[in-house]
Amino acid sequence: MNLPALYSRFVSAASCLQSLVLLLIRLAWGFQLYESGLGHLTHVQKTAQFFESLHIPFPVANVYLSGTTELVGGVLLMLGLFSRIVSVPLFFNFCVAYFTASPAAIKELLHFHPDDFINDTAFPFLVTSLLILAFGPGKISIDFIIEKFYGKKSPASGSNSGA
Repeated sequence: MNLPALYSRFVSAASCLQSLVLLLIRLAWGFQLYESGLGHLTHVQKTAQFFESLHIPFPVANVYLSGTTELVGGVLLMLGLFSRIVSVPLFFNFCVAYFTASPAAIKELLHFHPDDFINDTAFPFLVTSLLILAFGPGKISIDFIIEKFYGKKSPASGSNSGA
């Protein structure tokens, strides 16, 4: 067997892992999001004081907004339900987290020193939201089941590849 054929088989076999890897990412970081959101919502005053120290306007309202986004977003990611849709407010939530809590990390990133940016607690959540937005939740998800049974298109309209 020649090298290109061997590589092609390897890629084909490795591609079978996509949905499983997306599931593991969704479960791990979805659960962390859920816990973070729950923490915000069960310690509103403490979190609001922290938000106030960062000069975030309307800190109590933003605690509820951020906490609800994380809690509901985490649950939806774990289920694989509305995954791409929920990844947008999650991405925005963690961009705000960077700009308010870690502006130095952004400055360092812009100067090609990514260590502080990558080591920030918001980084895995930001990356997870981008991964799910770009690749979808995978085939082990409610989104895939919904698409499979309710999102079928006629052959003339093209394929629906949202998972």
